[in-house]
Amino acid sequence: MRVSFLSHRIIDIRAPLLKVLDIRRKVREKSYEQTVMNSETPSPRPKPPRAKTKMSAKAKGKVPVSEMKIPSAQLPSLRIPPGVLLGAHTSTSGGVSQAIERAQACGFTAAQIFVKNNKQWFAPPLAEKEITHFRDARKESGIYFFAHNSYLVNLGSQDPDMFSTSVRAMIAELERAEALGLPFIVMHPGSHGGAGEEAGLRRIAQGLDEIVSATPGFRCRMALEITAGQGNALGYKLEHLQRLIESVADEIRFGICLDTAHLFAAGYNVKSAHGYRETMAQVENLFGSRRVLGLHLNDSKVPLGKRVDRHEHLDEAEIGLDCFKWIVQDPRWASTPKVLETPKSDDMHEDVENLKKLAPYLQT
Repeated sequence: MRVSFLSHRIIDIRAPLLKVLDIRRKVREKSYEQTVMNSETPSPRPKPPRAKTKMSAKAKGKVPVSEMKIPSAQLPSLRIPPGVLLGAHTSTSGGVSQAIERAQACGFTAAQIFVKNNKQWFAPPLAEKEITHFRDARKESGIYFFAHNSYLVNLGSQDPDMFSTSVRAMIAELERAEALGLPFIVMHPGSHGGAGEEAGLRRIAQGLDEIVSATPGFRCRMALEITAGQGNALGYKLEHLQRLIESVADEIRFGICLDTAHLFAAGYNVKSAHGYRETMAQVENLFGSRRVLGLHLNDSKVPLGKRVDRHEHLDEAEIGLDCFKWIVQDPRWASTPKVLETPKSDDMHEDVENLKKLAPYLQT
């Protein structure tokens, strides 16, 4: 009878224990699925509907790029004249080719993408099928695509591990952009982390040379972006970018990208007619207009020279609309791709509305 009693007790104990283990397994699976939902990298697991909360991103009018859907046909019509390259940063959620459908639905003629999840250092290689699909679909669409690198990369770091990882990550991103047939990839130069600007600029130049050495014969160029100069970030002076290009062994592999919000926050007064003319004259003197590979059209939430990077919708913040009107009418930038990096919701209607503000000034 004692054996029978113990047997029943063991069964009684195991039953709730198994139930607890099953609950823990379900929690782990739910955690995994939530992680996948926050990534631009496609996953074989199905994505469950996102629970709505009072403080959800959608309620705030902002949605992570990983949740962006193909914009619906209900978007306001956007008609961009032939030859004008205009659009916005576009999500690659679901695969890089999905960005083409999104850009087409919005009526873009140009678009910027991440070639992988920008919150991760590395990603699995792109499948040949996906590469071929993207290249064929992009050619058929006629949309001008280029890339932006991950914000994790910091070539200015004095830490050996961070520097090495940044170089390897940038090489990997350049390889992906080259495989996709993209003409250039935009990158922030980096932060000196307190070591001083001279040390930071030397370190960045070293990193750029290592990247070029590891990618011989690549056609995809690197566009060094002007920055707002927040914290220890370098590149907030046009002279920083000039020095970096002059310091590398193969400067033909490099160009620059101008961001209006960064220029303004860094102290370049592109809001006034005089300031715009003076800034663009300096760009021409230092680089020549052909070295400008791309333009980011963003209004700035912060005042002139504040050295803080905060983007806002066109004509809704400190810069106003005139600067953007001058840019789209400036013959120096007639064939330069121009994209927005402003806040957006999942249907991307804000991008279309922002670009429609420029429609009266577009030259055919």
